[in-house]
Amino acid sequence: MAVRIRLARMGSKKKPFYRLVAADSEAPRDGKFIELLGYYDPMRDPAVVELHKDKINSWLEKGARVSESAGALLRKQGMLKSQATAN
Repeated sequence: MAVRIRLARMGSKKKPFYRLVAADSEAPRDGKFIELLGYYDPMRDPAVVELHKDKINSWLEKGARVSESAGALLRKQGMLKSQATAN
């Protein structure tokens, strides 16, 4: 099972809210996930980002890959280097 750190969309129509989750790479975007790693609310001013850094580091050490959008969010928070993270 390949694990991927990615965003899962929540919220209602035109009011997005995202959870940062560790999920099986074959699971649907908003489907079953392994662990909740934080959340991102772009509708607030300024946008609210809450991350569980210890959990994220644990998954990265285990070899989890990061999606493009989640990687951008993690780089902005200083958790990842500015290099390409997703393959």
